[in-house]
Amino acid sequence: MSALPGVLLLGMENAIALTITRELGAHDVPVHGIARDASAIAVHSRYCRGWTQRPDGAIASWLPDVIARTGARAVLAIAESDLLELATLPPVIGDCHIVAPRLDRLARVLDKRQTLEVAAKAGLLTPQTWQPLAGEDFAARMADMRYPLVAKWANPQAILPVLEAAGLEWRKTDYLHGPEDLRALLDRFAPIGRWPLIQQYCAGHGLGQMLYMQDGRATLRFQHRRLHEWPPEGGVSTLCRAEPMDRHDAQMALSEKLLQALGWEGQAMVEYRHDPETGRYWLMEVNGRFWGSQPLARACGAHFAWEAYRRTVLGQDEAAPAPRDDLRARYMVPETKRLARILLRPRAIDDPYFDRRPLAELGGYLIGFLDPRSRYYVWSWRDMRPWLRDMAQIVRKAVRRES
Repeated sequence: MSALPGVLLLGMENAIALTITRELGAHDVPVHGIARDASAIAVHSRYCRGWTQRPDGAIASWLPDVIARTGARAVLAIAESDLLELATLPPVIGDCHIVAPRLDRLARVLDKRQTLEVAAKAGLLTPQTWQPLAGEDFAARMADMRYPLVAKWANPQAILPVLEAAGLEWRKTDYLHGPEDLRALLDRFAPIGRWPLIQQYCAGHGLGQMLYMQDGRATLRFQHRRLHEWPPEGGVSTLCRAEPMDRHDAQMALSEKLLQALGWEGQAMVEYRHDPETGRYWLMEVNGRFWGSQPLARACGAHFAWEAYRRTVLGQDEAAPAPRDDLRARYMVPETKRLARILLRPRAIDDPYFDRRPLAELGGYLIGFLDPRSRYYVWSWRDMRPWLRDMAQIVRKAVRRES
């Protein structure tokens, strides 16, 4: 029986929640999950002490009862939608800490336009950006843009219901190779009078700098380089490696300066496109929640959920141990889909800079299983049930498609 107070974790359905559950559980913190049903992957972890099916309705209508029933001393969440709801609640309910950013700060980070404006003032390099607005001279702006471009919504949580109501597909990114592509995108969203943010495409690779902020200073730092993504032209990180902390140190200082300017408290990842040839770091966004590559941070000893718990609930203020920097992590299901796309449908990869090397990709995929530095998002010898559940789900989906 643990002597530490328990945690409620909202959103047990993905590898991020599984990582948080394992991390806190390994520190002997009891985790009680809130999940939509029993198929949620993190519910099957040996470190999940129990779970509750998520009630209908707003979080505020049922969370106090769950806190009272479980005796939890902290609430954490994975999804931005849940964080937005938690941000409207008091920071403490009884003696339970709502470990979520306050609403004004979270809204600032979720809106990419606001983030970029603050970043530019803080001295960070930001890509050429245009937010189309109704009534603008689109033709003049189109002629001024530097192609290729990337289109992404400034505030996905706000636009999703609008797109759904209009029957329009939400895409994380669109790649625009010239004025014709941009015109087609502007026309696509003209019926709703809302358009995604249009940004200059920035060559290079993804670099994520993770920091835990308390009282305006970073108490834990970690960084990684994205090696693979799904889809291949940009999306979820499927293979990433830790970066030594003596690299990109000037940029890490700028990341901390940006989070200070945003008034940020808690964990965040500042995402860049880093071009080694030019030495430029282009700011992409600030991710104000637990991020997809959390399994790598945990494997290296950068325990951001534990940092939040021990500082908020236990009141500890001693320095966190320095993480290691020699590991890499693989997210095998999307990593396998990525390989299949490269081998079987390379022309479907819509990125002018993507280097298509099918034999090298296949060799790297196979050798990765023998690499002692490899860790995995889901697989763990010490906690196998989530992986078994994941495999069973994949088989069931394949059978349904065939039937």
